[in-house]
Amino acid sequence: MKTLISTILVAATILVAPEAAATNYTLWIHGRNGGSTQAGNYGDFSYWGPSSTAAGVNKKAVNWDGRQRIGGQNYRVRDALDCFCTGANWCYIAAHSAGNLQIGYALSLYGGSARYKKNAVPNSSGVCGNTDGTTQTGWNIRWVDVASGAGGGSELADHGDWAMSEPLVSDLVTTTARAMYNHNTTRSVWFYMFAGSKGTAYSGILPGQDDEAVAYHTTGGVSGSSGGSYCNPGDWFCGGTLNTGTAACSDGRAKWSYHTVELRDDGESYNHYANGNWGGIVGPVRSDIVTYAK
Repeated sequence: MKTLISTILVAATILVAPEAAATNYTLWIHGRNGGSTQAGNYGDFSYWGPSSTAAGVNKKAVNWDGRQRIGGQNYRVRDALDCFCTGANWCYIAAHSAGNLQIGYALSLYGGSARYKKNAVPNSSGVCGNTDGTTQTGWNIRWVDVASGAGGGSELADHGDWAMSEPLVSDLVTTTARAMYNHNTTRSVWFYMFAGSKGTAYSGILPGQDDEAVAYHTTGGVSGSSGGSYCNPGDWFCGGTLNTGTAACSDGRAKWSYHTVELRDDGESYNHYANGNWGGIVGPVRSDIVTYAK
């Protein structure tokens, strides 16, 4: 489906090209971190890996304080979306872990608001100037790739395995993350979920298959007010199977609207962590971005 969507969107861009010179960008939204990235600096890829690595057309790092609460830091994401995804410009989005909450929050709560068209020339704070003073509704986003998304929270936050003094951790409690915004409201933007399952350290806390930080119920975009136990096919110790695509889980629990499982880690090959080298589940997302974000 993504191939077809990309072909249609590229064709549409060509058709409107005489009106304005359209530029495509790829925005990378990181997850929880120790505050090592430079907020507002779109060239700082230290969370992900070497900046010289191919990671989509005109790649930009959307940096925010990965220790603070989603609502308080979401303006950083909106600044980036305003900068690069308005007017004639379009964006591909890649998000990791709590970055899933950031883009979901922005689209659900602000994706229907009036946004000034920006010139894609950021100042030192990551804010771009207006073009002609006109506005548009929401942003121009083609689709979102999500590496081990934490849109449904993590039981590690529920059980206090992360430092509860860190404000972001309170947002990652499963019931809190799922109630933070309407996850079904994506403004018709597709979320392609990449779910890793190379997890062992917290197998007694995280239900079903996990990548050491988040479980399949969240990385698979499974709906509901709380999590569930989901695994790869043939695992007898789970409540159900996380099905690929848009299909509901084997127990009948549906995915959120416009969420589809692009990769289910049947081989238990990918853990949660980029490790500063585009590693873990970020690896297949980067490969997908390189293929389709052009």
